[in-house]
Amino acid sequence: MINVIAVIDIGKTNKKILLFDENFEDVYQNSTQFDEVSDEDGYPCDDIDSIENWIKSEIKRIQSEGEYSIKAINFSTHGASLIYLDKNGERITPLYNYLKPLDIEDYKEPFESYGGKEEFSRKTASPAYGMLNTGLQILKLQKEKPVFWSKVDTILHYPQYLSYLFTKNITADFTSVGAHTATWDFDNMEYHKWVSDYKLNLPTPQKGTEAVSVEFNSQNIAIGTGLHDSSSSIIPLLEKRKNKEFILLSTGTWIIAMNPFSKDSLTQQQLKNNCLCFMTPEKQQIKSSMQFLGKIHEVYLTALSEFYKVDVNKHLHLQLNKKLCQEILYENSRVFLSEGIDEDFEAHPNLLANYANYETAYYQLVFEISKKVIKGIKLISDENSSIKEVFISGGFNKNLIFISFLKLLKNDIVIKISDCKNESALGAALMMKSYL
Repeated sequence: MINVIAVIDIGKTNKKILLFDENFEDVYQNSTQFDEVSDEDGYPCDDIDSIENWIKSEIKRIQSEGEYSIKAINFSTHGASLIYLDKNGERITPLYNYLKPLDIEDYKEPFESYGGKEEFSRKTASPAYGMLNTGLQILKLQKEKPVFWSKVDTILHYPQYLSYLFTKNITADFTSVGAHTATWDFDNMEYHKWVSDYKLNLPTPQKGTEAVSVEFNSQNIAIGTGLHDSSSSIIPLLEKRKNKEFILLSTGTWIIAMNPFSKDSLTQQQLKNNCLCFMTPEKQQIKSSMQFLGKIHEVYLTALSEFYKVDVNKHLHLQLNKKLCQEILYENSRVFLSEGIDEDFEAHPNLLANYANYETAYYQLVFEISKKVIKGIKLISDENSSIKEVFISGGFNKNLIFISFLKLLKNDIVIKISDCKNESALGAALMMKSYL
């Protein structure tokens, strides 16, 4: 049998299990999707019951087939998701959707009590995002669902809940509490005072390499505490580069520029421009720029397809037109995206009427996305930074138009394509290497 580390990698759309061998090559992968269900308010949310059952059945199936010997299991999930447990360790609520509306004005007590909105957000490295701030999610449950809240004994982030399913241990990790939760004080690198003042009773975070040995299906397996996926995705590069400085551009629905080498604290100016901090599993800040640009790209692909009556994936077959890149760069116009932080994530097909063909419209869209990405990279770079290398991972690392615009907009950077696949899952696996 081949000794492996299993990683449960949970995205908003795809739920995966991957097996990594002793060389950290992924030797097996299975992916599935689940239809959403509704919470008690009728808002769509993940079907956590089905996800739980799928995870355990997949592990049991792999064990029973006998080809692989699972030595450790770890977890990587999207952030901004909490599980509430009662005193018996049973789940109380659905897994609420982080896109569910939350009016910041209704939950401004922590902001007002601890230095005002700007200072509170700076200190916690968390722009006031609403449900994306899990601290505010907790306040929402307290205020709107007192029957649920009266039963809450323990609060876990999503990765730690999946770990809990195997270990029954109550844990937290630095990558999850550091991911725009509004609960972590980045000045003092500990929970913010409001967490204890409001008696939130959040678990003490532990480093990502810690694990608990449990018996599952008659086999002893080391179970990790789990990681936030964006923070996990930078681990393979940190391991490979060995302190050679770089910026990682993680591209997907979110485009996140991450700088784990920034020594400066987050500033108000950065915060106002969609910057925040994540954390590594070792409690090191990762200054980041997080923009929902992949979502804008996605909705416009559909609009472009319908307007020009072409296949939705036509952009994948466009040849790089350097002359068109230069023309659009010279014109430097803004059509599809806002001047500041984007808040509109719907396509506006009427804007496409300005363009005679698909190619020009698509190039203009990618130019505007690229321009915002470069602004984000500049914002997270310290004033005297000499970082030149930018690694691109995820869906945009094959988009030559995007890469070309990045180089034109900032010609002193060296663009490198990350050769790592499934970065988040691999990062989680690397945390378990001592158990393999």
